[in-house]
Amino acid sequence: MRIAFDVSPLSHERTGVNNYIRGSLIGLVEAAGGRHEIVCFAPTSPAGARTIADALAGLDVELRTRRLPFAHGWRTAWSRLGRPAAERWLGRFDVLHFQQWMTPPQRAGLRSTMLHDLVPLRFPEWTTRRTRSMHRLQYAAARGCDVVFVNSEFTGSDVVERLGIARERLRVAHPGVDPVFRADGERAEAERPYVLTVATLEPRKNLGTLVAARRLLRDNLSLRIVGGAGWGEQPELDAPGVVRLGRVGDEELARLYRGAACVVYPSRFEGFGMPIVEAMACGAPVVASAHPSMDEAAGDAAVRAEPESADAIAAGIREALARADELRAKGIEHARRFTWRAVGAVFLDAWETA
Repeated sequence: MRIAFDVSPLSHERTGVNNYIRGSLIGLVEAAGGRHEIVCFAPTSPAGARTIADALAGLDVELRTRRLPFAHGWRTAWSRLGRPAAERWLGRFDVLHFQQWMTPPQRAGLRSTMLHDLVPLRFPEWTTRRTRSMHRLQYAAARGCDVVFVNSEFTGSDVVERLGIARERLRVAHPGVDPVFRADGERAEAERPYVLTVATLEPRKNLGTLVAARRLLRDNLSLRIVGGAGWGEQPELDAPGVVRLGRVGDEELARLYRGAACVVYPSRFEGFGMPIVEAMACGAPVVASAHPSMDEAAGDAAVRAEPESADAIAAGIREALARADELRAKGIEHARRFTWRAVGAVFLDAWETA
């Protein structure tokens, strides 16, 4: 097969969705074993083209970027106008797989997309207007796709119920864990034990409740927060014992996971919850939100806590510290289930079957 794979979001800094796109491509190349041609494409800014090339360096793919000023406007116009067909740029292909940033028109071949969650539809107040606009286009286009991938059974049920897409067109491809996230390796150093959380600073991630929970613990634990600036009402993080680290690279994040007394993921809603499994792979005890959207990521290897209750999160941290050895063992075993090679195999099998 000749597979046209949209990588436009990789023009921006790495977040959960971008990590999934890059990881799924790594798995796809591995699963394909040279039997298929993979063409990664993106209309993007000159700076974005360089970022994409860096993200895909070393992968056995053909990269085609079209450098455009005001690239977001071009992508939106291409999606809305429905012309020219992608074949005009990319040549003939058997599969076109697009992400949430645009819905490229095509003349022939299978049409495929990936839905990570329905947050813009379910909770529009937790998203920006631009995000809602892009996802509305994707949700409408997904109804006409031959294959729709989702990152969890939870998201799949949501898609069937809210978008009316037939279950037989869905394929679940749980995220993988990069090899850098492993239990053996250096640990981050700290003057005192710390709780770690990984999240963009936005309302859905619920960091204000976590900060309140840390105050309730009344012991020598500090709170370290990894994640870039987001949008919307920001939690009060300038408090004693709270350390903001901003974005960090994967190697440093793995060190932080391994050095943490526990990792807490208090999000109100997720498509999956990749940091939960990354932390487990690094041997960290995990406290995860009790919302069912994180059931598949947490399995039976995490302490679960009601996300809106600071008391519940504080109690969850105490329990995780008391059960640290048990949770480490369970978490490492649970995390082994999630590989990018498996994601690539799901993608290929779905397209070959369709």
